Amino acid sequence: MDPRPATHVWPEGTPPFDTELRVASAAYLRGTGDHRYADARQWLKGALLLTAALGAGGVALTAGGPARFALGYVAFVMLFAVLAINFMHDAVHGTLIGPPRVSPAAGRRLNAWIARAVTVPLGIEPAYWRVRHIAFHHPYANIEGRDLDLEENFFLCQTPFQTRRPHHRYQHLYWPLIAALSMPYIGWIYDWSDRLGKTPVARHRALPGVRGWLTFVGAKLAHFALMLALPVWALHGTGVGWGGVIAAYVFAQMCASCFVVGLLLGTHWADVAFYRAPDCEPLPHGWREHGLHTAVDWLPEPRWLAFWLGGLHRHATHHLFPTWHHRHCDALAALAAPIAARHGVPYRVLTYRELIAAQRRFLKQMGGATGTESE
Repeated sequence: MDPRPATHVWPEGTPPFDTELRVASAAYLRGTGDHRYADARQWLKGALLLTAALGAGGVALTAGGPARFALGYVAFVMLFAVLAINFMHDAVHGTLIGPPRVSPAAGRRLNAWIARAVTVPLGIEPAYWRVRHIAFHHPYANIEGRDLDLEENFFLCQTPFQTRRPHHRYQHLYWPLIAALSMPYIGWIYDWSDRLGKTPVARHRALPGVRGWLTFVGAKLAHFALMLALPVWALHGTGVGWGGVIAAYVFAQMCASCFVVGLLLGTHWADVAFYRAPDCEPLPHGWREHGLHTAVDWLPEPRWLAFWLGGLHRHATHHLFPTWHHRHCDALAALAAPIAARHGVPYRVLTYRELIAAQRRFLKQMGGATGTESE
């Protein structure tokens, strides 16, 4: 799916900011003799993470008691969460592998297979997550009524245009619980709502027909077989029964969700702009500039952690270059920052502490505001 939607949201023509970014990024690739996709270092990282995850799974399945099982089980899920942010996200963007190594069609298949394999332990349907992310979030980030990630809901008030409920004044306090439940909610609620045609995702016809149903239900059954039935069968007679496995499952899924969401969601909350979908006139800027108005980058401490974060810390940069593998994000940020400055476009880089502080301010403001609006 093209990240540039052909709708009246964006002005016609190519803004000079976009042109300069494209020229600079193309020059960067030529100068390095590189390509946009994953390199050997990234595949080695994936192999190490997968080996560690399988080792943790082996510990869980051969445990002689509840403590060893719980430790191995939670480690298995957390390592697959790290695999997901490093491989599933790039896979749904089609940036893990592609031409000239493989044909475009083969690249699409390989990316889809990798995304599906990585998400089985997490219980998320990658085909529907891809539509939500590529077709609704990237083109319309922070646009009320278009970005499905910011849909109005009972639990959080996320934009100045949404209804504030009395309990939202405490959302800056209970947000970690929402973060912990977000990925299970995707797997249990969003996926089935998308499958049953209850959301705008349905019109994109991901997983159509009987084959689609078989793929979808098969993936859900594989998740429960791997994460629940297999441990119960393997640990029969060790004192780890259904109750222990279900408790470990719930705890591990919540930990993984809190980890992933905690790295990401504040990047679209930290003193950024929010918009209503325009009725007639387009927004005053193009889609790339929009990415910098609605997202920020952040840098981890120590910096070496960035290698394991799948580019989530460079989220604004990712919105500028969604068809590039995350390994390029630091270099792309370095070339994009001066271009943004020349064009008067905000390009902010925070520490993680600054990100969390800004996120807390935002949630307090949205929960207690009485009707302030943004752009």
